[in-house]
Amino acid sequence: MQRLEALKAWLATQFPGQDIAVEFAAADADFRRYFRAIFPDGSSRIVMDAPPDKMNTDPYVAVRDVLASAANVPAIELRDREQGFMLLQDLGKVTFLAALQHDERPMVHKHLLLEAIDTLIEIQKISQPGVLPEYDHALLLREVSLFPEWFAAKELGKPFTFAQRQRWDAALQVLLPRLEAQPKVYVHRDFIVRNLMLTAGRPGVLDFQDAVYGPVSYDLVSLLRDAFIGWDEEFVLDLVVRYWEKARAAGLPVPEQIDEFYRDFEWMGVQRHLKVAGIFARLYHRDGKDKYRGEIPRFIKYLKKTTRRYQELAPLYQLIVELVGLDADDNDDSIQSVFSATKLASDQ
Repeated sequence: MQRLEALKAWLATQFPGQDIAVEFAAADADFRRYFRAIFPDGSSRIVMDAPPDKMNTDPYVAVRDVLASAANVPAIELRDREQGFMLLQDLGKVTFLAALQHDERPMVHKHLLLEAIDTLIEIQKISQPGVLPEYDHALLLREVSLFPEWFAAKELGKPFTFAQRQRWDAALQVLLPRLEAQPKVYVHRDFIVRNLMLTAGRPGVLDFQDAVYGPVSYDLVSLLRDAFIGWDEEFVLDLVVRYWEKARAAGLPVPEQIDEFYRDFEWMGVQRHLKVAGIFARLYHRDGKDKYRGEIPRFIKYLKKTTRRYQELAPLYQLIVELVGLDADDNDDSIQSVFSATKLASDQ
């Protein structure tokens, strides 16, 4: 409440004499909150509240400036770095997630996701090394380490045994080098439909402050294997192929063969899903936020389906099964026949 009152006082100072209505708009998984400021003329802005003792807004500003030439990111109208307030362009109230949940027709979903893919490619096209932080081995390892620390030990109450830790370490020695070998582009790191806004023009892109320079498949995984909405394997694979075709046409550094890119996509997903399961568990057990906890099973399902498809990842699959057990559909390998059919079609 103190932060909200301080925010209102800041607005009153910036716009003296104006009766500005303030309403809650959204909150992030961290400490940022967003409010909609509605002005007397009916126009609106978004106010970011980022407590300066908890959040540094410098990365947001820096990444926003990098992406502005390629994507529809909010303009920054005012900033108070000391108080942790920013006045931003309002990109509207309708997220891609809300639009997808409102209309469940596959053709609508495909249209919106292809718009998102086009936006992603535009961002990737401006990539260059040395601008954003590197998505290096240390960061990849730190992220996946959230899985044993928070999901296994805290959520399940099953800390790794010595033998499990050895197998885990061996699995990462297989997984991470493959990810580090992928061609690099700008990576949003949370390119999900919840962070995309439906606007009259190009999709609005939010929550980009953690962007890095890393594996080309990462953001596509975030988009198509989401926390809050899911699609069947055939639908996802079709969009992976669509992305790959568009990326090649745009001159992006994707593999020449779709089967190689799809493998990169799947293996990148394993890293992200391990990380997200750990983050969502940490949000509940450390921060007391249960909003995301119910989505963890979706990521465990993603993990099991992917790791059992690749012989090199079999030890990781076995470890996950030891922790969470088997489900009725764990033997479904339908993606193999779907992928084979799609690859055949793309080769013709």
